[in-house]
Formats: sequence, structure tokens, C-alpha cells
Amino acid sequence: MSLYAWLMLASIVGPLALSFDQKVAFYKYWKGLFIGIAINALLFIFWDSWFVKQGVWGFNQDYVWNTRWARLPIEEWSFFVVVPYASVFIYACLRAYFPSLKQNAPKINYWNYVVIAVLLIALPFFTDRLYTVVNFIIAILLLSYLTFKEKPVWMKSFWIAYCIHLIPFILINGVLTGAVTSSPVVWYSAEEIIGTRFITIPIEDFVYALTGLLLPIYIMERLK
Repeated sequence: MSLYAWLMLASIVGPLALSFDQKVAFYKYWKGLFIGIAINALLFIFWDSWFVKQGVWGFNQDYVWNTRWARLPIEEWSFFVVVPYASVFIYACLRAYFPSLKQNAPKINYWNYVVIAVLLIALPFFTDRLYTVVNFIIAILLLSYLTFKEKPVWMKSFWIAYCIHLIPFILINGVLTGAVTSSPVVWYSAEEIIGTRFITIPIEDFVYALTGLLLPIYIMERLK
């Protein structure tokens, strides 16, 4: 089994086993969740494959299986199911164990404005960086739509879940980007990212993680 495959297995075992916890009852979310995961996967598998073609990033053959679909190793396909599932599970646990979060929050969440503003200010400085531009634009569009159109009452829960999920995100993405290996499992072209990294993780990945968590939650909540 490849290193990448082990990471995915380790990421899904806990959330899957605890999905039938009586208090969280995560299995009751599955219908909307998997529709959200599917839509999320369609978007990101397309951009992932395109970025590989453009040389924005690639995969180290030493750490992935040889089987590839649409230029992507099979482990990368599993990433778009495993990571959103495990991440949304954190959100569901928060909502189950902290009932006060279910109370209607203010329709205007100021964190939305802060993040949108930061991304809009930063974007013009990096228009020559493909990963940065696409990543920031998708996040800006999604956050803007929710902020000005939908105004969901669960955004407070989302931001708390996002901050908590950064702990496993940093551990897993750190391994994928070379924190514990002689070379990264996933490499990035220096010409297509800002270059600022947290340990070994490109700063853009934190924006990607935001979108990759927010979109499935939005669809799941919408379908409820």
C-alpha cells in the first residue's frame, strides 16, 4: 500500500466508525453529504487534472500507485471523498455536542467579510500564479454568494469547524508536501504559487481547504 493510501485510510477510519454514534448520528446526513461530496469532487477533480496537465503540480511515483485516471493517481481520487467526509464530520460533531451553535446566529458573519477582503486585496499581486488565482477566485465567489445571497445561520459553526479541522489538515498535508519524507508526495511548481509556506504547505492550500469544507457543508445543509 502506498504512503498516500495509508494517509487516506488513517483519515477515514475514525470518522466512519463514529458515524453511528447515537448523539452525532452522522449517517443521517449521508444523502445530502454525498451529493455535496460528489459536486465538490467534480469541481476539484477537473481543476486537479488540469493543473497536472499545466505543470502546476504533480505526484511522486515513489509514494503513489501506478494506476491513474484523468492524470490523477487513484489515491488522489479517494482524497476528494475521504477528506470532505472527515472534515464535515468535525462540523457535525460540533453541532451535536454544542447545541448552542444551532441557535440562529447573526445573518452577517464578519469573518466572511474579512476573508473576502484579504483575498481580494491579495489577488491582484499574484495574477501570474495559476494556482493562487483559481484558488482565490473560487473561494471569493463561494463566500460572496453565501454572504450576500444565502446568509446561512450556520456560518459560525463552519468557522469553528474550519479552525479545528486545520489540525488534521496540517498533519496530513504536511506529510503530502514533504514534511517527513525525503521528497514530497505532491510537488508544486514554484512559478504557480506565492511561495509562502507553513512548514511545507503552500499558503494557498489553506484557502483550498476552506472551499473544500464549505461547499459540501452548504449543499448538505441546503438539502436538509
